[in-house]
Amino acid sequence: MSGFVLAIDQGTTSTRAILFDGHMNIVGSGQKEFTQHYPASGWVEHDPEDIWASVLATVKLALKKAGRHASDVAALGITNQRETVVIWDRATGKPIHNAIVWQDRRTAPLCQKLKKQGLEKTFTRKTGLLLDPYFSGTKIAWILDKVKGARKRAEKGELLAGTIDSFLIWRLTGGKVHATDATNASRTLIYNIAENDWDKELLSILKIPSRMLPEVKDCADDFGVTEKNLFGAEIRILGVAGDQHAATIGQACFEPGMMKSTYGTGCFALLNTGSDLVRSKNRLLTTIAYRLNGKTTYALEGSIFIAGAAVQWLRDGIKVIGKAEHSGQLAAEADPTQNVYLVPAFVGLGAPHWDADARGAIFGLTRNSGPAEFARAALESVAYQTRDLLDAMRKDWKTASVSTVLRVDGGMVASDWTMQRLADILDAPVDRPTILETTALGAAWLAGSKAGVWPQAKEFAKSWALERRFKPDMEALARSAKLAGWRDAVRRTLSVP
Repeated sequence: MSGFVLAIDQGTTSTRAILFDGHMNIVGSGQKEFTQHYPASGWVEHDPEDIWASVLATVKLALKKAGRHASDVAALGITNQRETVVIWDRATGKPIHNAIVWQDRRTAPLCQKLKKQGLEKTFTRKTGLLLDPYFSGTKIAWILDKVKGARKRAEKGELLAGTIDSFLIWRLTGGKVHATDATNASRTLIYNIAENDWDKELLSILKIPSRMLPEVKDCADDFGVTEKNLFGAEIRILGVAGDQHAATIGQACFEPGMMKSTYGTGCFALLNTGSDLVRSKNRLLTTIAYRLNGKTTYALEGSIFIAGAAVQWLRDGIKVIGKAEHSGQLAAEADPTQNVYLVPAFVGLGAPHWDADARGAIFGLTRNSGPAEFARAALESVAYQTRDLLDAMRKDWKTASVSTVLRVDGGMVASDWTMQRLADILDAPVDRPTILETTALGAAWLAGSKAGVWPQAKEFAKSWALERRFKPDMEALARSAKLAGWRDAVRRTLSVP
């Protein structure tokens, strides 16, 4: 059997398809951006048909570039932007509303209402999550409430709901399979991560009919086959994981205590806690890292909403840089005597603050502050936020080593300046791997190992290769002063200090 494995990496701003050969080398890829919709302040939507079209186009492009046919592909893995939800018609497959994106804040009033009813502890105990608009459950409830007739149709079994992976699986299999994996399910606010099942009490609170929801499978499992007419031959779908979980797998963080952080639009750090379901006392999330062969591995996660998006803001919002990759070079030119802080709460603050009403602010400006100081402040904000997550993780899980090595991936890690500053602020080594496409690689490994054409976990972990290690090189007093300034800036930014 061919060792070629295809990964669909469906992200927030674009979709990529990557074809790997039997040695896990990339032999073909395709990428397509799609339109972001902002119908109101704090609202973010995607047209599911745009996403579907981008998947078809990029898969065909990846195969074409590799000079391969769908019949050469042993397995397909899917990884996706998490928490973004779609509700579609069971009979036609047509969405009844645009997908509501993970960044969307429209359900903040519902979350506040549930908090006032004293229900946050119930949700957290069962799901490991907090009551925040970030998660999928309140988005599903919103669509059912706002689209005329939707709730009645859902109760009749005419509508299906799911995260992007479920929608794609349904479309790819021609409506034969309605499924998701344990990682995506664990981010919905309605999945009990201890019992590994949809939670009846939480479904009842949000008035979501259970018959809408997908079957929850292991990350490496049988998710059906693609329809022959889509790509010219059937392809088995054998792996699914939310993007941050797929990156954790792609970084080979299979052992408890291993940690990865992905720097894309946002930043998401996951610490593998093994079979320990660690309940955070420091406003982190407890989540399923992955589930293989029926065995669940848990993680502590810190979610930062704005990371690379801060660099996009420099480029597109205030236009102080022409290209994102110039930010590190510009930051290096900043005046070291100026202490400018950017708190990038453009859509609120994530972990460990979870303040949906906080908004971005800049502190420490002088008459001499310019583009270089803004660039440095934007990049440093990512390092400071990561340090906040790491500190919280160490408090929550005493097993976490003080000298934790952070494995990094995502677009921002290409900047040497940013990675060095990250190591300096964390006071911990930062490892950048040779393969930066770790999210797609993780999805591909799930599918390839299930198909029997790629190695199992231990052998796969041996293939992880270091490109460069960044070691801390900042004096302790300087680090402490910088962190004190950051914490003061955050305190001033919080909606309820």
